Amino acid sequence: MATVHVNDAEFDAEVRQADTPVIVDFWAEWCGPCKQIGPALEELSDEYAGRVKIVKINVDENPEQAAALGVRGIPALFMFKDGEIVSNRMGAAPKAALKSWIDESV
Repeated sequence: MATVHVNDAEFDAEVRQADTPVIVDFWAEWCGPCKQIGPALEELSDEYAGRVKIVKINVDENPEQAAALGVRGIPALFMFKDGEIVSNRMGAAPKAALKSWIDESV
């Protein structure tokens, strides 16, 4: 299962009302570190298919949710469970670190 691109209008339905934990990646096209973690998030999306959903939201095109959550830098990753934030992390990280964070948070 590939990552899912969402916009501000779809956020509640795709993230807050999801049946499984959701990782939200706030990113932008111009962001180098965002591009660095992109492939790792795609791989993790496949590895956690059916257990954890990974969505991406472009902050340039959809600033509303980023502002509401106080995102000040990207990439910013938020883990939602039952509609609530249970964990978050800022900045790029290797796949192994992202996997550990997911395992600890789910």
